[in-house]
Amino acid sequence: MGFCDDVKAAAEQIAAAEEVTIISHIDADGISCEAILSQAISRMEIPVRSVFVRQLEPLTMPQVPADSSLKIFSDLGAGQQNLMLDRGFSEKEILIIDHHVSQPCERPYTQVNCLPYGYTRMSAAGVSYLVAKELDGVNTDLAGLAVIGNVGDMMAREKCGLVGPARDIIVEDGVRYGSVEVRRKDLNCYGTATRPLHLSLAYNDDPFIKGISNNPEGARQFLKRIGVRQQAPDGRWYVWEEIPVEDKRTIISALAEQMMANGQKLDRLLAETYGFPFETPRTPLRNAQEYATMLNACGRWSKPQTGGAILRGDRGSAYRDAEHMLNNHRAIIRDLLQFIIDTGVKELENLQWLHVGGRYPDTIVGIGAGMALSRLNSSKPILIMCEVPEDRSLTKVSMRTNERVVERGVDLQQALNMASAEYGGGGGGHRIAAGAYIPKTAEQEFVQRVNRILGEQFAAAGTGHR
Repeated sequence: MGFCDDVKAAAEQIAAAEEVTIISHIDADGISCEAILSQAISRMEIPVRSVFVRQLEPLTMPQVPADSSLKIFSDLGAGQQNLMLDRGFSEKEILIIDHHVSQPCERPYTQVNCLPYGYTRMSAAGVSYLVAKELDGVNTDLAGLAVIGNVGDMMAREKCGLVGPARDIIVEDGVRYGSVEVRRKDLNCYGTATRPLHLSLAYNDDPFIKGISNNPEGARQFLKRIGVRQQAPDGRWYVWEEIPVEDKRTIISALAEQMMANGQKLDRLLAETYGFPFETPRTPLRNAQEYATMLNACGRWSKPQTGGAILRGDRGSAYRDAEHMLNNHRAIIRDLLQFIIDTGVKELENLQWLHVGGRYPDTIVGIGAGMALSRLNSSKPILIMCEVPEDRSLTKVSMRTNERVVERGVDLQQALNMASAEYGGGGGGHRIAAGAYIPKTAEQEFVQRVNRILGEQFAAAGTGHR
């Protein structure tokens, strides 16, 4: 049995179902999974409904209905199969579509997971799309949704573009259908569809460019110095997508010169990016990164269904609601970022950490942690803890690092999963970004344990916190 066999088996199980319940995660990947699967299943005239959960754990399992429907767990479930066993679900009732580390379970639930086959850079939305395509080739119109899910789950970040089946199958399907536009050597920068050019450069820290990153005025003066027009005759600021090709080349060349002058590598200056030509210019829906951020905003503020509606084509009330949530999302994250910088972090040998208490929602602390890295010691992963409103006996832990640290042997998912299990909690995620829930009483010990695990990872790889 191979990955393609698992995809085929999953499609056959769905096709034989009389009704389906999708249980999906609330981030961009999970929301994309739900939109792909629910549309593919509806097209087969199989009744389907959806449930979104922040985390699959004992507290949220009651949301999974104990009825006769086939329960499809998407972007979660692989590492929580014992919860399904505890509920008494049989093999015929469960299908797991995931890309996270799988948990051994005495009951062999059907699972289609790219990770055991070595496809480490494909998200659950990518797996969901392959299942949908296996159900019916007409579902290639959903390829763009899978691109958004993959990019939103940082599958394109490490290699500056999607690779493997996510690139060779999904992106190519989108290009052939006409829904996806590939820019092969684009500027590796966020906000290219909506942010004024100088702000897009200034708020980017991958790569970090001295004099420009975290320096809006420095970025504006840089563009002025190289003779790039930044505003339209009516005073409107240009975004990267509107800049003429020749000006783009001038900017990239000047950035490269500045980086080389500071002894920096150029390997992260350019990236392959993915756009959606049929979407309205100067909106977050024009490229995969910003589209995913809008979906994340919907999920983080408890309205993943709104994100799903946008993926299905709603450009009316759902899109207006999402715009409002996105603006609020950005404002709160900016405040969180400033709080982290102002408060400061405590540094240990292999990590830096901070507890924000109950000041910010547990759904966004990880995002703030990732953004703060470029202003702190980027050679060490950052760990942030916060209270869990639903259960004050628990603490939410979020960790973030960057590609350079991952290359030195760090695996945050492994570290948090191992450490949280020792204290009766649970963790998951990816090498570059992960999260966990632990007992509040174990906070101090937990930080020290994670620090030791990271040290072991550095040592095993023959590297250190340099």
